[in-house]
Amino acid sequence: MTPNCTGPANKLAAGCPRRSLVSSSCLKYIIVIPDGGADFPLDQLEGRTPFQAAHTPSLDALATRGQMGVAKTTPPGFEAGSDVCSMSLLGYDPAKYHTGRAPLEAASLGLKPGPRDCIFRLNLITTGASTSGPYSASDDALMIDHSAGAISDAEARTLIASLVEHWKAAAPEAASTMTLTPGVSYRNILIDSSERIYSEVKTTPPHAVPGESWRSHLPVSNGGAQSAEASKVLQSLTLASREVFPDHPVNKARLASGKRPATMAWIWGQGVKPSMPAFEQRFGIRGSMITAVDLLSGIAAYMGWDRLDVPGVTSYHDTDYAAQGRAAVDAVTQKNYDIVCCHVEAPDEASHQADWKTKVAAIESIDRHIIAPVAACMAKLERQGEGCRVLVMPDHYTLVSTRKHDATPVPFLIAGTGIASNGAKAFDESNAALTNLVIDRGHDLMSHFLGIKENNP
Repeated sequence: MTPNCTGPANKLAAGCPRRSLVSSSCLKYIIVIPDGGADFPLDQLEGRTPFQAAHTPSLDALATRGQMGVAKTTPPGFEAGSDVCSMSLLGYDPAKYHTGRAPLEAASLGLKPGPRDCIFRLNLITTGASTSGPYSASDDALMIDHSAGAISDAEARTLIASLVEHWKAAAPEAASTMTLTPGVSYRNILIDSSERIYSEVKTTPPHAVPGESWRSHLPVSNGGAQSAEASKVLQSLTLASREVFPDHPVNKARLASGKRPATMAWIWGQGVKPSMPAFEQRFGIRGSMITAVDLLSGIAAYMGWDRLDVPGVTSYHDTDYAAQGRAAVDAVTQKNYDIVCCHVEAPDEASHQADWKTKVAAIESIDRHIIAPVAACMAKLERQGEGCRVLVMPDHYTLVSTRKHDATPVPFLIAGTGIASNGAKAFDESNAALTNLVIDRGHDLMSHFLGIKENNP
């Protein structure tokens, strides 16, 4: 029996044969992720959330014609990290496939770790007495900035090179099995081939503890003697990093120009290489990813999606939103991809800096330069009888008030071919909740969005 693809207003279509939905061969699919866009009401916005305060006519128009709801992208037992939540949003169960954040980012850099190598994320961070300085890595300093003031790629690479040389002298035994590879901005990948036991070492994301003592969040062992020894290795490398940066020319130049310096290297997010089935194997469609973030690119690599290089795309509000919008449309109209994901990091980074003005501005730019052309593309494809669906969904909440992620179920919007309205009036957190449509397992939303029954789930 063929499911009803439009269905009741409070249900999502699932398992619809693709060719039954439109007169031509295939639907096209576009996903837009305003990373960390969801939030709680803010006093600065007169009790509204950034989505409610932002002028988003294109998102709101899609909301009135589509289906809104909320999805739980943070499974039980996990924290609301971008690795877990993005994996869930893209249709992969973290309980089955997640082995750590860093292994996902390593894939983006083309690294090929061995099956027993442990892979870490290494951030360049800023610590100090307050957000305005003085900056230092003293024992009583606080975690100020997980991104070292949004440090540039070139500056970060220079600091990383100096760090590697210092580790060789200051911690030769630990450094002898380590490989440190620069990524984008403050994000880097550290791989240890020593086969030390890190599985029971607790590490902490720096963006999860803003304003807190950095020393109280150093890696610690939750296990036996081998785990304790492994945690001491990470501690020694972290502490040694404090000796590299204070008088480094890069930091002197940053301070002189009013920017935050990198005061330490912070190691976290460890895991081993995961094994994930390809998206095309599961659903029979070919995908691509637009992102400036290694994590999303790495997940895409494991999914078998291509990363589309779009000049001008960054992790911050200086990104070329219009280029992202054009690239998303081109991916499904000119480059023959069945599905494209356009990931925009700017709202998340603004939240981590407690910058509500930039968060609102980022959401408005996403609406104007990405959602508007995507909606126009969808309408054109539908007029041509080809069909298209759009999914708009943050991966998680990122709260301006705390500068942290939050596991509250996120709002989502699905609009397009075969999707009937369920009564939402605008795209925001409260309208999504009012529909009473709840996806308890975030990774289940993908098959509903696609209307395709998974092969060998």
